[in-house]
Parts: sequence; structure tokens; C-alpha cells
Amino acid sequence: MTDLVARAHALADDLFFPSATEVDLKGEVPSSHFDALAAEGFYGLAAPQEAGGPGAGLPEIVQILETLAGGCLTTTFTWLQHHGLVAALTGADDTELRDRHLPSLISGELKAGAAFAAVIPTPPRLRAERVDGGYLLDGEAPFVSGWGIIDVLQLSARDGDTVVSAIIDPVAGEQLEVRPLDLVAAQGTSTVHLGFTRYFLADERVYGKTPHADFVAGNTFASRLNGCAPLGLAARAARLIEDLGKADVAAGIRAEIDVVRGRLDAALADPPSLPAARAAGAELAFRAAGALVAANGSTSVLVGRHPQRLVREATFLLVAASRPEIKSGLLELFSRD
Repeated sequence: MTDLVARAHALADDLFFPSATEVDLKGEVPSSHFDALAAEGFYGLAAPQEAGGPGAGLPEIVQILETLAGGCLTTTFTWLQHHGLVAALTGADDTELRDRHLPSLISGELKAGAAFAAVIPTPPRLRAERVDGGYLLDGEAPFVSGWGIIDVLQLSARDGDTVVSAIIDPVAGEQLEVRPLDLVAAQGTSTVHLGFTRYFLADERVYGKTPHADFVAGNTFASRLNGCAPLGLAARAARLIEDLGKADVAAGIRAEIDVVRGRLDAALADPPSLPAARAAGAELAFRAAGALVAANGSTSVLVGRHPQRLVREATFLLVAASRPEIKSGLLELFSRD
């Protein structure tokens, strides 16, 4: 086990998991969780070593994400949004924006959220119209996590077949309506709905313009990493099941986790297979959480108990960071003979 992974296990087991019930009940992540992630260098996880990151490879990143998600999904999901901007600025042509923001993003002094899913469907949910000095944005970003926690927001909108990516300030106004959302789980992610009405995006806030097809293709790696959270939740359920004396059930879940992880990794070289692998991971998390409820018995349904929390979080993961192809894959799994 590498030092990075060992530190992730310590965070998950010693800090995140012991307070996961309280985070769930209060709907708020304590700032100490994010401070601990910053102190361990995990806000720079997506940055290469030459940019100041830890230089983690894919196997390490996967282990870290799974481990932290199994400690506290709410904390991990909120923190995970940060890395899209780190990765984007690392390779951005705009050196001014990169030099201004990247060091603070890597250290965790500056915390970022992400809102780019609205540009993937056609027609897009968030449109950009070219005007003098920038763009006018109209539409919505239906689910944006970390509101009130983040300092900057990575935002993408579509101008025809071009995806315009920028950094904006997460501040409500006449052109930016913010509506908090009540979630079945992970309420502490502070997820909101954003509505844009002739919102002016200045050119100096734009760090990239990408053809839509290239943008969608470039999301393969991020989608693979989004598959880590369900496996982390399933692994935590397996640990709790084993604690109840059901080692054989736990072993079966762990064997399935290994299979799905292998499918997710293989999908990086075969992107069309990724939605089915993502669906398999989400279905496994849901089933593992259900197995924990059954193994634990009637007290599982009491407020404040881990089994019912994990079931609700597994429900959240059935749709979080999802796509229509993943939904179809899940429905096939749920309707199998």
C-alpha cells in the first residue's frame, strides 16, 4: 500500500466514517473534513507532479477515491467536484488563469465546484451566445454541488457545437438564480439548481473552447473515476456485513467489486463499454447496501444507523454523474431473469 493510499485509509476510518452519521443527520460537512483533505495533499490529486501534485497513478487514484467514498460519501462527493478544474487548468492554454488559480487549487486554499453536464445532451441545457467581450448564458445547470463551500465554479455552456469552459464566482444575482435542493441522501453536498438568464460571461474568465464531440469523448476518464464511489460504498457495506459474522456474504461482494473495477479499467481502452460497467457498479452498491440491511435486521431502519444511510446513499449513486446509457444498463440489470 502506498503512502497516499494509507493516508486515505486513515482519513476514511479515523475521521470520515465515525462522523458519517452526524454528517447525514445534520446535512452539513464539517470544515475539518475539507481541511484534513487539504493537509494530506488530496486537493491536488488530479495534478501531475511537475505542477505540484502528488503524481498519483490511476491505480492509486482509484483506491483513494473508493476508500474515501466508503468513509463518507457526502464529503467525498463534494470534494470530488474540485478536480475537474485542477485537471482542466493543468492543460489549459490560458496561462494567466492557470497561474492565478492552479497553485491555490492544488493546495486546497481555493475550492472548486463543477457544472458541465448541461452541455452534453443535444439540445444543451445551458447555451452560450457570443456577444462583444464575452458570452450571454441562458438555461440551467440542474445539479451543482458544494454551493456555499466552494470559492469558484468550473462552468461549461454550448455555443452551437462548441463547448465554452470558464471559471465563475458562485454568487447569486439577477442573472443567476440559485435554488437549494432537498436530496434523499448526501444533503451535506449543498447541491443546488442554477438558472441562468442573460448571464454575462467575460472573455477573461474563459479558459477553453472545445468541439462538442471532443468534449464528450474527453469525459471518459472522469466517468471512469465517477465509478469509484459505488465500489467504495459496496466495500464499506461488505466490512459491516463481515462485522456481523457473515464473512461469506462479504467475500462475495468483494469478489464482485474486483470484477467491476476490472471492467471500469478496461473501459478506458473501450469507451463504449463504460456505461455498462458504471451501471454494474451502481447496481452492486445498491444490492450490497440492501444485503447489509438484511444481515443487520430490523434496527437497520432506525434513523442514525449506517444500513439505512448506505441504502439511501446507494440510491443517490444510481443517478449521480449518470447518463442515459447508464440508466438503460441499470434497468436491464434490475429486470434480468
